[in-house]
Amino acid sequence: MARKPATPKSAKAAKLPVTAGPRPRVRTVTLTGSLQSQVSVRGGAMRAQDDLYHTLLTVSWRQFLGLVATVFFGVNLVFASLYALDPNGITGARPGRLDDAFFFSVQTFGTIGYGVLAPRDLYANLITTLESFVGLCSVAVMTGLIFARVSRPTARVMFTHNAVITHHEGKPTLMFRCANQRSNRIIEAEVTLTLARLVLTKEGLKFRRLEDLKVIRSRSPLFVLSWLVMHTIDETSPLFGATPDSLAAEMAEIIVVLSGQDETLAQRIHARHAYATANLVWNRQFADIVIEDDAGGRMIDYTRFHDLDA
Repeated sequence: MARKPATPKSAKAAKLPVTAGPRPRVRTVTLTGSLQSQVSVRGGAMRAQDDLYHTLLTVSWRQFLGLVATVFFGVNLVFASLYALDPNGITGARPGRLDDAFFFSVQTFGTIGYGVLAPRDLYANLITTLESFVGLCSVAVMTGLIFARVSRPTARVMFTHNAVITHHEGKPTLMFRCANQRSNRIIEAEVTLTLARLVLTKEGLKFRRLEDLKVIRSRSPLFVLSWLVMHTIDETSPLFGATPDSLAAEMAEIIVVLSGQDETLAQRIHARHAYATANLVWNRQFADIVIEDDAGGRMIDYTRFHDLDA
């Protein structure tokens, strides 16, 4: 009698029941710089408290200072409550007054010490010792965070609200403008364009594909004022034969990344932007921003930076 062939381990494993694990967290990620299009990610999502240092570096200054103020007042309120447990533990404080205990906590936390309020007994001295240690560590952490936020190199690059697809030198060309909003120079600036779109593979699967768009002049030795970035749409371009409807159906967007050496900071900086299909204007030209001033010289008019010719 023939023996029944053994079932492979992989097949056995496939028949095992799948146990439900913890429900994955969901986060929302902004894909590109100026676009408001967002995507939700399930699984592997990190909460803000899981990477607190990165969160404190990336939140706005208003949120950062608001969080610091909340922690400051919260910590002092906790220690004021501890001091209040001993009504006669602070010299110069009125018994039972939480406000006196709070202000003594603030002075201890900030190592101010005016001399009017002082710990009297062992309990108050122990709480003062603990708060001094917490205050010392807190000041060191806040100083490091503020220095890291201030010293982090940032770019101030302005991109036109829309990109245009029009004819240039007899060929259809994708164009947009960018400008350095600071008065310094960005040395060896480089720009890259990437087309992100949804395609259908031969297997019938939807796939988000990234394709490079060749820039006519991808490098500028000195990026000071304005830069007109152009991509020729020829037979080698991923945009060849594209229409507004086809790009909209593919959920296409053009991702722009500009980088260079900041001459003042002597550090490399980056700026990013993105154009969705709604930000692509066909068969239009940008308005000329180089005009002649009253003295007969050339002047760049940034008030027309985003304007298109009629």
